[in-house]
Amino acid sequence: MAGSVERFERLLADEGLADRVVRLLENTRTAELAAAALGTEVGAIVKSLVVLVDDRPRLALVSGDRRADLDRLARLFGGERAEMARGARVKEITGFAIGGVPPLLSDEQGQRLPTVIDRGLFRYAEVWAAAGSPYAVFPIAPDDLARLAGAPLEDFVEDPG
Repeated sequence: MAGSVERFERLLADEGLADRVVRLLENTRTAELAAAALGTEVGAIVKSLVVLVDDRPRLALVSGDRRADLDRLARLFGGERAEMARGARVKEITGFAIGGVPPLLSDEQGQRLPTVIDRGLFRYAEVWAAAGSPYAVFPIAPDDLARLAGAPLEDFVEDPG
């Protein structure tokens, strides 16, 4: 069975984005660690958050320097309440461990998880996202990410301050 990074590389190749994955020696499990390893701003790191909206898995793509507002996410996905999925549940839903969850996910039936993308990512010409492991990332333009994920641009982050 192929590893998590190789599975994700095949998905990218199927989307015409072959040879994008960068393997690192440094752990990129958090946005701060990823930014330090890549020499970029924390905001240019994509956090792929698996959120349970009324117990249904959804994906929120958030700029690394922002925090998702769960009440706003619940409303965006037409639900009553939202909560962050915990480690074991994330692995069960996605097949990837926290810190390596890529921004393009499918459910058990092979359908893309409903996804929204934070407008804050569009401050950058290029952002970096996990590629199946805390030691693998890939660069992508936010427009391309939104298109591939089928994700509308939304405002769902907590207000700063």
